[in-house]
Amino acid sequence: MLFFLVTSISFILFLKSLPLKQIPPWASDVRFLPLCFWRELCFSPIYRAIKRGIFSSVRRFPSISAMKHGNPSLKFENVEVDQQLSVLDLPELALDCILQKLSPAELCSMAGVCRSLRERCTSDHLWERHMKQKWGKVLGPAAYREWQWFIASIRSPSNSKGIKSQGLIRFLRHIWPVSWFTSKFDKPEKDTGHPLVDSVMSWYLALERGKFWFPAQVYNRENGHVGFMLSCYDAELSYDARTDTFQARYPPHGRRAMAMESGVQWERLRATPVDSSPHELHISDCLNDLHPGDHIEIQWRRNKEFPYGWWYGVVGHLESCDGNENYCHCHCSDTLVLEFNQYSPGSRWRRATVRRKDHREEGNEAEGFYGGIRKLYKNDEISTWKRLWPKDILE
Repeated sequence: MLFFLVTSISFILFLKSLPLKQIPPWASDVRFLPLCFWRELCFSPIYRAIKRGIFSSVRRFPSISAMKHGNPSLKFENVEVDQQLSVLDLPELALDCILQKLSPAELCSMAGVCRSLRERCTSDHLWERHMKQKWGKVLGPAAYREWQWFIASIRSPSNSKGIKSQGLIRFLRHIWPVSWFTSKFDKPEKDTGHPLVDSVMSWYLALERGKFWFPAQVYNRENGHVGFMLSCYDAELSYDARTDTFQARYPPHGRRAMAMESGVQWERLRATPVDSSPHELHISDCLNDLHPGDHIEIQWRRNKEFPYGWWYGVVGHLESCDGNENYCHCHCSDTLVLEFNQYSPGSRWRRATVRRKDHREEGNEAEGFYGGIRKLYKNDEISTWKRLWPKDILE
């Protein structure tokens, strides 16, 4: 008691020693904030949910009298465990936002949980972003057509009736994680068919596992062979996830057998800029817009049996022009001068001329044949060619 008295007197003296300041006018209004907050909370759905959960738990809890007079071993038998919430109980928008944040490997893991998540995690809209992010720069319309043909080749008559054949299962086992394939995949289901095979996810996984060879183009083919410097040729490519590189095979032509190249880096690949066969002449639609200094790509092949490759060059001036911009009329001439500055000035490959009007394939067996021309408008295309520029001038 004495200790309490001494402590109280000391506290009162301490308070009197503090400088007192006038309470601001808004301080009286602050007193009503807890009351307003409590009133809003009482009428909110959160409060009703908490109240319902608390009272339901209390009702399930055994009474004190039952605990005193009943069997001690049965005191908590009547307590029910609330059912755990599942990720499927989330709103559609919230669940979709979560799935969009997952990586391809995480989507595959989630798809192995249950059928409902499998249907969600294999939807095209989730995989299109991953496909565009990783493969968008190297896949074009030709690669998509090749995938459609690949899918059609593995289908059997039993697949068209909506039954999973053993051949289809074997294909899926190659491109999908093993965790996907439980015993239910080996038994026919009522709602089966082949919804997952012809999907963006299947295409992504087939590319990732290297099971699908797709058409694209390779800069400086055959490990930068001097005969292909600053060129881009069509090839079929297969991805190697272990090294994050590609294996390329170039189609045979003439007496030349099919060439293979491994370890092709991502920066040496691109999708085909023109949706046509490498043996077809590209119809040029930019010849009248070309001026000296413009960057171009032109088709060239050694002879008629070879496929075209795209070669980088710039538009040059006529020999009669001194290069003065104020007096230059080279863009008005029907003769178009092309310069390939990776070659030395005395090289026969340094300059070439073509006609603007009625342009067709031009050349001969000695110097090769020049085909269609593409004008380069995008800076990233031009910077790619400059990045691949050879260290030494070619002869």
